[in-house]
Amino acid sequence: MYREFFGLKEKPFNVTSDPNFLFLSHIHKEALSHLLYGIKEKKGFLEITGEIGAGKTTLCRALLSRLDKNTKTAFIFNSNLPELQLLQSILEDFGITVIRKNKVSLFKQLNNFLIEEMSHGNNVVLIIDEAQNIKTRVLEEIRMLSNLETDKEKLFQIILVGQPELKNKLDSPALKQLRQRIAVRFHISPLEKGEVEKYIYHRLTVAGSKGDIRFPEDSIEKIYSFSGGIPRIINMVCDKSLLAAYVMETRDVTLPIIEKSINELEGATVR
Repeated sequence: MYREFFGLKEKPFNVTSDPNFLFLSHIHKEALSHLLYGIKEKKGFLEITGEIGAGKTTLCRALLSRLDKNTKTAFIFNSNLPELQLLQSILEDFGITVIRKNKVSLFKQLNNFLIEEMSHGNNVVLIIDEAQNIKTRVLEEIRMLSNLETDKEKLFQIILVGQPELKNKLDSPALKQLRQRIAVRFHISPLEKGEVEKYIYHRLTVAGSKGDIRFPEDSIEKIYSFSGGIPRIINMVCDKSLLAAYVMETRDVTLPIIEKSINELEGATVR
């Protein structure tokens, strides 16, 4: 609705995980470096955590775009699956046609696939999103996947991505063996105060803004204090604020516009 008014080619503040809009704050750069290092060096298990809306999934999508053609990947979004269904989903996402739906057959197919990829000099990466939802029993099965290795290196790398509850779950005594195998653990913290303005203008620029949409300093301050630096919340506020600015036919997203938008997001009655 407001794209034409602002001269934008697309909406800048969608809450979908679009890697084209990835803003590499210092913490996101560090997280990406950790992931690339863990994959390149074949570290086996990697763990990335962060609050809801911190940009974990977007970061993983950006990671996929930075891997070379010799890295085969699977990205599992629905982690809340029974053991066999999760294993089947992993195989299918790697492009493997499942022959028999039992554990022995699925493990054998996966192992054969990994050995074949290794013989071609390829690396294999499995990303499991929302991993905090995986039952402890299933996490133990995932640990068993890491036994698929040669004498010298892991046959594939497993990245567990989730909310802070994932870290707590992995710290439990029942998962001690899995925790000891995690070579890289990194937590994505919210954007710092000074990064929020850069984040907003970065997304506007990617969406086609020519620099005529303005968020005054007090507007930025209010967005930061309300969002706590969480990108998804920033997007929600900014999207609603651009709509309000469009209605008012202004390109200045002032503090009253921000406050009105926040009130609406919180379900307050605005007079």
